[in-house]
Formats: sequence, structure tokens, C-alpha cells
Amino acid sequence: MGKARRSRRGGGRTAPMASIHSNEGVILLDPHPRRIDRIFDEPTKRRLERLGRVIWHDGSPCPAEHVDSHLPDAIALIGQSPLDKARLDRAPHLRAVFNVESNFLPNIDYAECNRRGIPVLSTAPVYARPVAEMVLAMAISLARRMHEADAALRVGRESKGDNHDSFLLHGKTLALVGFGNLGRALLPLLRPFSREILVHDPWIHPAVLRELDVIPASLDECFARARVVFLLAANTSENTGRIGRRQFSSMQKGSVVVLASRAALVNFPELLAAAASGQIRAGIDVWPEEPIPPGEPGRTTPNTLIQAHRAGSVPEIQALIGQLVADDLESILAGLAPQRCQRYALETGSKLRSIPVGAWSLQANSS
Repeated sequence: MGKARRSRRGGGRTAPMASIHSNEGVILLDPHPRRIDRIFDEPTKRRLERLGRVIWHDGSPCPAEHVDSHLPDAIALIGQSPLDKARLDRAPHLRAVFNVESNFLPNIDYAECNRRGIPVLSTAPVYARPVAEMVLAMAISLARRMHEADAALRVGRESKGDNHDSFLLHGKTLALVGFGNLGRALLPLLRPFSREILVHDPWIHPAVLRELDVIPASLDECFARARVVFLLAANTSENTGRIGRRQFSSMQKGSVVVLASRAALVNFPELLAAAASGQIRAGIDVWPEEPIPPGEPGRTTPNTLIQAHRAGSVPEIQALIGQLVADDLESILAGLAPQRCQRYALETGSKLRSIPVGAWSLQANSS
């Protein structure tokens, strides 16, 4: 069981800080499956402690009674605790909610938070840069078959002719499906390769895309025109399973598709079938079921470059989660709008199909 601890910097569990006064608002932590010492470095812990009376909890989800006991004095909740209207009624001083799992889960009354002026924030932006770098690398490897050539060389099957169907990204039409945190981080990395970058995102006005010097496009147009398509959209009620055989068959044979946001965007068996036939080369970092079952067909499908949901798993970015939280909490308590985390948008948030992050996917960051 995890335990609560009051404002102690370091690895212990429970100890009051002399500098914390009882009349300060409570900053309540419930970060599971994140670990406090992974996402809050010592300077950031000290910043939080200057903002309020911090109640640390680590190692497991907070018991309901623990959360309820602190809600009356809470000014901020950092974690994934459920917040229905009844709980919000018991939290009259609440100023902000931070999901450090980097999701928007369906366990909060978002409409009520919006009515009360309580921003619900996600630390998802911290993953944009590492994912962007990884998907670009995957696309280049797939275009040049670098991973396959490496494997062949290791078993003595190398061939100078294995470049026969390689191609350059330079000068090719590229497409981004989804233009949120990931798409905006990837765009500047793609600029040196192409002047023709298509973007499909129905939640962004075409005029906004044109101002960013990209080409608004339909979903089908992205696949029909682009040599490389990056799938970066959030999973919503509008796009689940929408991408499949029809889109893949419209691509030039041997084109690249990189799936890096959510597996539910695609008809996964049809993605694997298109790769197995050689119609596309698929880079896959996210899967329909995680942990990935031993018998998952994608493990042995040819013309693929596969990863176990690790594109964002770079240890050095974990402390940025806490820094974004501290930055925005400082702003909010100063009467300013949050500027670092992603804010839940009531207009579109109800369409999101977020699922909790399994603790298994965080293990790579714990070493």
C-alpha cells in the first residue's frame, strides 16, 4: 500500500515540514502509476512546498477516505483521483486538477469543473518531442530498410542489393494525421525534407493550418498523395477504426505508415495485412492490447518496424512532468491562465477515448 506523507523532500513516507503552516491551502498528490521521485525532482518539490501544504502520496492510488479528508482545504489535485460533482462540492477552494498520467480520463465531471472555472490539465506535452524524434527515425529506417539490413548483416545475409526499393524522404509528400502536441512537435523536424506537408485534423480550422504553412487535406487525400503518413491523432468516438484497407491500398506501393498515438485509429488486422503484402511498410509503437500478448500477429509480420509503446519513454523527460505542473500551478495561483500543460476542452473532450496508462508501460522509466 502507498502511504501519505506531508511535505517531505526525498524518499521517506511521512514527515511534516516546519515551514508549512496549517492555514495554507492543500496540494494533494495522487500520482499513481507515476512515482513521485520520478516526476518531481528536488527543486520542483521545493517549488510546490512554497505554494501550499503538500500532502504526498506514493506507490498506490489514494484511498477514497484520504482524498475526501483533504478536499475541503485542497487548492490543487495532482493525480488521477475521481472527481464527481459530490466531491467537487466538498472542495470549495480547488483551483486546478493535473492529470500526470497525461490523459483525460472519464472519471471527472469536466462540465462541472468548467462551470466552476477549475482547469483540468494534462502533462501530455512532455511526450511530444521524444515521440516526434522517434517517429521520424522509424520513418527513415522503414524507407531505407535500415533495421532489416542490420538484422541481415548480423546473421551473414547482407547484400549490396538490399537497397533496391529504398527511398528518400527528401522531396516527398509527407502527411500528418492529427495535429495536436505530437504533430506540432514533428512538423519542424520534417521541414528540411519536404515543402509539401499535408495535415488532416478535423478539430483545427484550415485557415490555422495554412498560416502554419502546411496543406489542409482530407484523410483519404493524405494516404493517396503522401509517401509517408504519420498517425498522431488522439483516439475519439469519431475516428475509431476509421483507417484501414481502403486508405492503405490507395498509397504508392512500399510507402510508409507510422502509428504512434493510439492503435484504435486503425483497423489493426488490415494494417498488418497491408504490411504483410508489401503494400506498405508499417512502423508500430502502440498496440490494440498492452501489454502485447505473446501471440500478437504483429510480432512476426514482415515489412514492419515494431516497438512496445516506448517512443515517449525517455528517462530525462520524466522530471518535466513535475516542472510543467509547478509552472502552471504558480500561474494559476497568481491569477493567470495555465500555459504549459494541455487544458481539457469541453467542446471536444467528451469525444476522447482515453484509457489509463498501465504500470507496465512505465517500468522502462523506473530504472
